[in-house]
Amino acid sequence: MAQEPSDNGYTVVVRVIQRKGHCAAGHQVGDEVVFDGMTVQGKICISALYSILPKVFAMRYGATFPWLKDPDVATHACPDASVFFKVWRIR
Repeated sequence: MAQEPSDNGYTVVVRVIQRKGHCAAGHQVGDEVVFDGMTVQGKICISALYSILPKVFAMRYGATFPWLKDPDVATHACPDASVFFKVWRIR
């Protein structure tokens, strides 16, 4: 049975939605990483993790971005623009 996060933040899921060219970490479309406040489940390279964490933390704690059509769904590009992610929070 999954344990609930103790900090009351939302669970955030990151999924690879597109890959262009070579990815040194081997990310493939459909790969997912789940951030639940207690664990990080899934595989993600350190470059992508470092760049995506600010967005993950903001979404975990209820931040909204006025430019998003859906306040619970964002996209994110890897620093070298070879991998594109969908980032969403589960309410």
